[in-house]
Amino acid sequence: MNITIPKEVNYILDTLFDAGFDAYVVGGCVRDSILGKEPDDWDITTNALPLEVKALFRRTVDTGLQHGTITVMKGNTGYEVTTYRTDGAYSDGRHPDKVTFVPSLEEDLKRRDFTINAMAYNDRAGLIDLFGGMQDLKDGIIRCVGNAEERFSEDALRMLRAVRFAAKLGYKLDSDVYDSIKKRASTLSVVSAERITTELIKLLTSDHPEMIKTAYETGLTAVFFPEFDKAMETEQNHPHHMYSVGDHIVESVKISRNDRIIRLTMLLHDIAKPETLTIDEAGVTHFHGHATLGAEMAEEILRRWKLDNDTIRRVCRLIRYHDLGKGIPCSPRVVRKGVRLMEEDFALLLEVERADILAQSNFKREEKLDMLAQYSAEYEIIVRENQCCNLKNLAVNGKDLMGMGINPGPGLGKILSALLDVVIDDPSMNDKEALLKIAGTMKDEI
Repeated sequence: MNITIPKEVNYILDTLFDAGFDAYVVGGCVRDSILGKEPDDWDITTNALPLEVKALFRRTVDTGLQHGTITVMKGNTGYEVTTYRTDGAYSDGRHPDKVTFVPSLEEDLKRRDFTINAMAYNDRAGLIDLFGGMQDLKDGIIRCVGNAEERFSEDALRMLRAVRFAAKLGYKLDSDVYDSIKKRASTLSVVSAERITTELIKLLTSDHPEMIKTAYETGLTAVFFPEFDKAMETEQNHPHHMYSVGDHIVESVKISRNDRIIRLTMLLHDIAKPETLTIDEAGVTHFHGHATLGAEMAEEILRRWKLDNDTIRRVCRLIRYHDLGKGIPCSPRVVRKGVRLMEEDFALLLEVERADILAQSNFKREEKLDMLAQYSAEYEIIVRENQCCNLKNLAVNGKDLMGMGINPGPGLGKILSALLDVVIDDPSMNDKEALLKIAGTMKDEI
């Protein structure tokens, strides 16, 4: 097994070798190279102590000196070099209380999470695989190094990481891993929201985001996403649906394009259905108002997950209007109004609605898809013709209105909005002279 190592990484390895130390690339970069994938980064492990590493290189950063990690800079790129170590007890379920530097690569590899992440390599020694990582790659199995419960007691986030790696690679969880997660799932509560969210986003944007259901089955979502558990337990007895609310969500996430905003939207688009459930006399379930309430619940959930404001704004808006256009005949004006409402995310809204439809039953599916195709075709015309659907592209602006004596303030904003309404109704009206004339008739009404 030969791995092609970048020249900058080989320079670091050779520098350590020449100084009398051992050094290997280790972990994810070895795994990804074996799988024929481009590693995101290259980590190096060595028996050189941190200060010895610092002495060998001109530019270094003390990334985690107490844990044995020095970042060696080559150009604008940093490469983490970590001393072989063993970890003491993890009383907080995340950080080792004590780190002990050791001379043995085997002792260092023993502390790692999964067998596929516990392989090391250099051109001199070849592949070092002490725990069957290569076989697990061949078998498509996520298995812990040593005892699964011990690994998860050291860092509870490893349970969600196991599911994430399974989703990323399309693998199965080893039975001991699965059982240990079920047993210890509640301990994920000690992990910060930021760390959980990082793993969740990686899971959602993997090739198998439907494995969020595995996180549910093992009890992990009960800790950080209890709303999803309620969705999984809420049935949909309705001609338009063939899944429970939760399984519909899972299917829609699986179908949707691999885009962070879209996948988050699909995960949360029906999250309010359990809260809006009603059952009529015929036993048919209804969820009136779930989109509006869903946007409110999504904002609370996304803030709990510590996501950024722009993501929250976009996802919540997509959820609020994910039923936009359903049952409304398509027309250029209706689509322009939708573009005005959704701004840059109207195209994403069409994708959200498509994934939603495809995760429903076959009842009237072709009619729904046909209507969606009409909306898409009208939207393409609007984009191609650069039709005005927002204030930015309106032929007049606030400065123009102030130039004709309209004072700045709410009244000016109302006139601009009214002028945009005119243009939404008739794009040919996006003419400065024509709009200023209309504004003149509104001037005395504000």
